[in-house]
Amino acid sequence: VPTTTSKWKEIATGFETYWQFPHCIGALDGKHIVIRPPPNSGSYYFNYKHTFSIVLLALVDADYKFTYVNIGCNGRNSSLCAALETNSLNVPLPFPICEDGIPLPYMIVADEAFPLKTYIQKPYAQIGLTKEKRIFNYCLSRARRIVENAFGILANRFQVFMTPIRLSPDKAETIVLACCSLHNFLRSSSARHVYHHLEALMQKTPLLIALYKDHGVLKNSLQELSTLKDKVVITTQPRLKK
Repeated sequence: VPTTTSKWKEIATGFETYWQFPHCIGALDGKHIVIRPPPNSGSYYFNYKHTFSIVLLALVDADYKFTYVNIGCNGRNSSLCAALETNSLNVPLPFPICEDGIPLPYMIVADEAFPLKTYIQKPYAQIGLTKEKRIFNYCLSRARRIVENAFGILANRFQVFMTPIRLSPDKAETIVLACCSLHNFLRSSSARHVYHHLEALMQKTPLLIALYKDHGVLKNSLQELSTLKDKVVITTQPRLKK
């Protein structure tokens, strides 16, 4: 996990450059790694998909590299969230994303399964969405899908994920961590264009093209992000533990 302010800002710059989502320090999600359940484990490894699995929780940067991985925990109780609660990772202080804007905290993007925090943003509920909120949800979803794409790249490159891992959970965890490390190495090496071409997943969708053509809508929406999300942050503050 990055532990310096400069590294977090570098990650945030990547998300703003590639995915047009400012102040994002990572996309967070979980993936079920299917395993063969050990003897006498009962329903301990059984999940809602009716398979037996261990859970890979991962934080990914704008370049599809894993910056944090944890196996066997849920998002609320992860060491990452505990560190973010105490700000022991030196995440940059809130800063306006536009001139004369409200200071906006650096944040992780996630889906509806995760709790809303000052450091975790998820989409607005689908009921009663305004135009601005719909655009915000689209921008957040576009940034968040990076972690899903990273899982897809990982699974397609390392065929061990295509079938249940027929080893003990401890050995399966070691294999998963090794694959994540190799994934990062290949993304950072000179052969990255062979492993996976970043620009292949950066094709603009028709909706995004339309937003760029209607520059006023996109520009105004981005400028209003600080105001919109500041309201969300305020509503979460009473639930934060001191």
